[in-house]
Amino acid sequence: MSRIELAPEVGDDFDRILDYLAQYQVENPVLRIREIIEALNVLEHNPLIGRPANNGKRELLDIVFILAVRGQREAGYTGL
Repeated sequence: MSRIELAPEVGDDFDRILDYLAQYQVENPVLRIREIIEALNVLEHNPLIGRPANNGKRELLDIVFILAVRGQREAGYTGL
């Protein structure tokens, strides 16, 4: 199992996301942040995450560093 570590700047990202959610009056913004954190935790527990290695195994990291959290639009996502 990998360990998840968040960079200190991720706190600023969550503040920015909460501000965005408040601006658009999204219902239950704290729940939205919790959902993001749960999605990050998948990196810790999912055995199929990791690059393929020999003999059908996966190569996993000991520590996963989350440097930033960005929305799709912030990351330049424009859809398919």
